[in-house]
Amino acid sequence: MTNFKSSNKSFWSFGFEVWNLFEICNLRFGIFLMEDFMKTYFILSAIGKDRPGIVADVSEVIYGCGGNIEDSSMSLLRNHFALLLLFSTDSEAVNQKLSSGLKRLEWEKKLTVFYSPTTFEEAYPKAKEQTDRYKITTSGVDHAGIVFKVCRLLADRKVNIIDMKTHRLLSAESGTPLFEMDIDVEIPHSVSEQGFRKDLHHLANELLIDLVLRKM
Repeated sequence: MTNFKSSNKSFWSFGFEVWNLFEICNLRFGIFLMEDFMKTYFILSAIGKDRPGIVADVSEVIYGCGGNIEDSSMSLLRNHFALLLLFSTDSEAVNQKLSSGLKRLEWEKKLTVFYSPTTFEEAYPKAKEQTDRYKITTSGVDHAGIVFKVCRLLADRKVNIIDMKTHRLLSAESGTPLFEMDIDVEIPHSVSEQGFRKDLHHLANELLIDLVLRKM
């Protein structure tokens, strides 16, 4: 009987400690979430002729304003480099300092820079509808209208583009201009996969290209 009481007491003591730990974690999570809501967020894009140091130059201005880069996407297209990033700062009075720093980049480093304030809700939006990710691969003889007509079909079907890359090249054998395009998309569950595949098939026949859809 004594051993049972001791074991029972230890069990409840352990349970109480676990509950306290759970409450502390919830409290800390709530504090972190509140801190995120209190931050000022910015979306920034910059483009310029490719050279070493572009990312260092832009991130130096952001760091000097007390900013923290949270998400970014960067790409090299021929001899031009572009970056798009999301950053946050705890200070609301950062706008003037940020503006002057970015203007200096435009004058001294020959960059074209745009930035815009945003909110936590816009920076981290909640999904409105369940989706699945797919990749669409396009290839064929190059001609005007491929990008437009494929993307118009996606827009009409409420299919969201996540990432997209295109490339024009010449056939090694004949010198014929060829076109390749890879698109990562989110397809809502409300869109019939079978129906969407039929739409792509009809468009491929119209444009005389290959369109391949596969789930990621």
